[in-house]
Amino acid sequence: MSSKKPQTIAAAQKTNFTKVHGLPDITPLVSSVQETPEPIPTTVKGTIPTWIHGSLLRNGPGKFEFGNQHYNHWFDGMALMHRFQIEDGQVTYRSRFLCSDSYTQNSERNRIIVSEFGTLALPDPCKNFFQRFLSRFEMPKPTDNASVNFVKYKGDYYVSTETNYMHRVDPDTLESKQKVDWSKFIAVNGATAHPHFDPDGTAYNMGNSYRNKGAFYNIIRVPPERDGPEDTLEGAKILCSIAPRDKSKPSYYHSFGMSENYVVFIEQPIKMDLFKTVTGRLRGKSLNEGVHWDPNQETIFHLIDKQTGKEMPVKYYTKALSTFHQINAFEQDGFLMLDMCCSDDGQSINNFLIQNLRQSGEALDEMYNTMSRPFPRRFVLPLNITSETLLEQNLNTRPDSTATAVCRTKNQVFCTFEDLHGEDLKDYGGLEFPHINYARYNTKPYRYYYGCGFRHLVGDSLIKMDLESKKFKVWRQPDLYPSEPVFILSPNAVEEDDGVILSVIITPVKDKSTFLLVLDAKTFEELGRAEVPVNIPYGFHGVFNSSA
Repeated sequence: MSSKKPQTIAAAQKTNFTKVHGLPDITPLVSSVQETPEPIPTTVKGTIPTWIHGSLLRNGPGKFEFGNQHYNHWFDGMALMHRFQIEDGQVTYRSRFLCSDSYTQNSERNRIIVSEFGTLALPDPCKNFFQRFLSRFEMPKPTDNASVNFVKYKGDYYVSTETNYMHRVDPDTLESKQKVDWSKFIAVNGATAHPHFDPDGTAYNMGNSYRNKGAFYNIIRVPPERDGPEDTLEGAKILCSIAPRDKSKPSYYHSFGMSENYVVFIEQPIKMDLFKTVTGRLRGKSLNEGVHWDPNQETIFHLIDKQTGKEMPVKYYTKALSTFHQINAFEQDGFLMLDMCCSDDGQSINNFLIQNLRQSGEALDEMYNTMSRPFPRRFVLPLNITSETLLEQNLNTRPDSTATAVCRTKNQVFCTFEDLHGEDLKDYGGLEFPHINYARYNTKPYRYYYGCGFRHLVGDSLIKMDLESKKFKVWRQPDLYPSEPVFILSPNAVEEDDGVILSVIITPVKDKSTFLLVLDAKTFEELGRAEVPVNIPYGFHGVFNSSA
């Protein structure tokens, strides 16, 4: 994979950002920890608002080896679920490893039995040579190591990754209740860990299917109603199937956008080579070896009508970019605004090898400085394209918007973005893990978003951005690394930012403690923190489960 490095460096040189030197070693943040299955008290400093009733549920990798076998990629670590229970200004903490089949089988044999995204399980040494040889011709089985997020369907909480397996869990005890297979309900081979929700609880998601004619992208809809206590994904339907530009090399996607009337699928030039995926075991290669970045392909935005399930005939194109998370999408005055964190290079998914995250000194600095940074951007997609629409003219008539949208043909619009930030955000390494006041402003015009600044390989600051002024507020302290910010609306909230931000702060420094941070969302000042007497690895995503 040595050919990829010059592209990454070139992308870094094209982007005008601040290079850094002397980055701290963060090895403890990506190292195995013990679970804490029973609730333990925390030490509260400052004030945790007494109106907060509920729990912050977080998910991410927590075990990176079995016996003397180690995982290669950050995404491979075994799912460790966390729960911060907040009541009457006090906080308790507990964590539990997901009892997935992967975790159970690996634990029983004390070695890696199930392959993950970046790690190919070795043949069983107890088998004879011929059996080990034949095992290389077996199709790879998808993992049920659901380490990415907590998601909610029909009132139940699940932990999810990007395969066809989820686990229904008890949000109080974190115990695994049921393994659920998407493919038992609809014809998909997986689904993202980032569904979107309508106000009535209807969930939308996306998942690929692999058929004789190649791959398809599928829009999924799950109804909010349940017929009984054991109901899981019953009633789920495929709303629409979209053919990839190349059916043998579909795009990788981690999430998608949604406005009031449309699902927005971003077909980016991070490609999955299906031949390499199917033959990976035979060639001794893991799944991530089949993922590659093609900077010569444009990115395509597909719009799907949520009511009819029909894909709109107009496709929107932009230059090659990569995106993991969208911020928001909304319709206004005949345009669809699509806001997302994206970068000009799509190789970061293969940069998060554990050996890279555990580097130190100049090697760590070089690793970071050759990576493209993610920045928040807005695309403005004109919805009213007809045969009368003029070609080669900017159709974006929104005042104070620098984004462009130009019709190349009657069914093709080429778009350029506008930045949702000022130049000073570059000093904080860009922004990822975006969050908004989702309950009230998802699919609607909004003013504020929150995220992590990335002046390291993981988030090292919390940022609140004001879209009107492009100015931002920052919470940042040395040797402290915040998780994705989660916004909680305060009682009787009037303004968009009336509430608090929750974030789990971890540190590789022994004389500093891990803690749950509570910020005033309006002022971005610290209200309080709840210090936890155990180590927590850097995780991915989570949700707040209100008990009010």
